[in-house]
Amino acid sequence: MTQDELFKNLIAHTKEYGFIFPSSEIYDGLSAVYDYGQMGSELKNNIKKYWWDAMVKLHENIVGIDSCIFMHPKIWKASGHVDAFNDPLIDNKDSKKRYRADVLLEDYIAKLEAKANKEVEKGKKRFGDSFNEQQFRETNPNVLRETTKIQQVRERMTKALNDNDLTALRQLIIDCEIADPISGTKNWTDVRQFNLMFSTQVGSVSDDAGTIYLRPETAQGIFVNFLNVQKSGRMKIPFGIAQIGKAFRNEIVARQFIFRMREFEQMEMQFFVKPGEEMKWFEYWKQHRLAWHTAIGLGKENYRFHDHEKLAHYANAATDIEFNFPFGFKELEGIHSRTDYDLRRHQEFSGKKIQYFDPEDNASYTPYDIETSIGLDRTVLAVLSSAYNVEKLENGEERVVMKFHPVLAPVKVAVLPLVKKDELSAVAQKIMDELKFDFNCQYEEKDTIGKRYRRQDAIGTPFCVTVDFDTLNDNAVTLRERDSMKQERVPIEKIHEIVAQKVSMKRLLEQLK
Repeated sequence: MTQDELFKNLIAHTKEYGFIFPSSEIYDGLSAVYDYGQMGSELKNNIKKYWWDAMVKLHENIVGIDSCIFMHPKIWKASGHVDAFNDPLIDNKDSKKRYRADVLLEDYIAKLEAKANKEVEKGKKRFGDSFNEQQFRETNPNVLRETTKIQQVRERMTKALNDNDLTALRQLIIDCEIADPISGTKNWTDVRQFNLMFSTQVGSVSDDAGTIYLRPETAQGIFVNFLNVQKSGRMKIPFGIAQIGKAFRNEIVARQFIFRMREFEQMEMQFFVKPGEEMKWFEYWKQHRLAWHTAIGLGKENYRFHDHEKLAHYANAATDIEFNFPFGFKELEGIHSRTDYDLRRHQEFSGKKIQYFDPEDNASYTPYDIETSIGLDRTVLAVLSSAYNVEKLENGEERVVMKFHPVLAPVKVAVLPLVKKDELSAVAQKIMDELKFDFNCQYEEKDTIGKRYRRQDAIGTPFCVTVDFDTLNDNAVTLRERDSMKQERVPIEKIHEIVAQKVSMKRLLEQLK
């Protein structure tokens, strides 16, 4: 099965089992907008809690806020979004489809990387245990040819983006002979800039209305509340402000399921530091955030850092944590050293002094800022795509199982009477009533026990508790573990303890110390 086929099957699975639905589907849907179903919303909330607790509970100098989506329009002028929040777009004249020019080039580079990796795989098969990958990459002419192309394209693309040279960007697409995936032609328009912010009107009548924007990021709500938080919380540098919230971008090229949407959710933390110490904290947060990701068991090999060649106007250092999605390595989280740009700009545009008085230095200054910004929806997609497994069983059958980390699993325990009999149902319901105060549980008695196990595997439930006729005599149940499918007999009074050990958020957070 190809990665494309696997991804399509995953998308179908998420709909069938209540994780993610196309929004407004009964009205034929709305492009690049999705709703989270009963399982997806639980998964999403578990990821939120993991992030929030890792930030706010584990760090005594980080606090959380919840700022508004609507903010004063001058905020977006100060931040640079009104003038500079643009994507370079290009149209194919034959298909009438519009694309981000930089994404077309990144996809082209990904194809070159795939060619080079294919040559490496051939080398591994040919040389076996004696294979030296680094030496092979440095000497094999086919690999060298592709890596040289990659370097040349990257250099030209970076220069064109940094110079805002849209003509050079189009010429690079032509030189690379990039064809439209729909029409197959290379009949491209000029590249143009397109602002991504949604605007709306506020006011009782249209004449009095003023233009405001749906926020394209959550960070600015933190910056404009810097003094409020610092003074009310008596915060001392270094300290951080965390926030989870919705953001909106008018993505013309929204694609790849929930990877790129017009309405999405961010988990951001701005960490304010003394000027001159920003690189120390930049390195700290790089490693700390990577540890947060790898703790949930998606595989260390599926993450990598990608340092920015083109820095944003506010940054003096930036890197992405990329994840190996079914469509390749893509950005999951950004870590940026934003300097004092944002606080300085808001001080300039508001006319209010935004500084920190340092009692140790007996001096006031504008703090520098280290940002960690992660896409919640992208994290959901990373977790879903890693969890999705199709397994061949010994009897020749297949099972689809979502191997979530137990802490993130939407449902922790399923309570299942072996058959629908009053005496079994009464015991099962009692167990359910005791567990549901601490764990999200499901009670199910329809169909054979085998079919019910398969349904619980498909939503990623770590444990199934089966009540049978022996339970009436020995006061014990069969506890089935999802990944191994191992079944063991345990006393009813032990169920809570066993489940709690596996699904404890505390155990996960302890890995981040």
